[in-house]
Amino acid sequence: MTQRLHLVFGGELVDPTKNTFKDVDAIEVVGIFPDYQSAYDAWKSNAQRTVDNAHMRYFIAHLHRLRDEAAEASSTEELGN
Repeated sequence: MTQRLHLVFGGELVDPTKNTFKDVDAIEVVGIFPDYQSAYDAWKSNAQRTVDNAHMRYFIAHLHRLRDEAAEASSTEELGN
């Protein structure tokens, strides 16, 4: 069975219309979740908790989309080759 991991993270943005964090060191990593529904529930909980701060944003990153194990690695990925 294929895992579809999702990362939930967030923090304060410089401008609420952009996706640039004010302080990268202060980004909160909520967690990694085994499915979208679990990630969505964590995202929603944190988004609702910080609803009064227009600059706070939480995101869901689809980790399973970042890497396809069946695809050949790039030359820059395989250090030493």
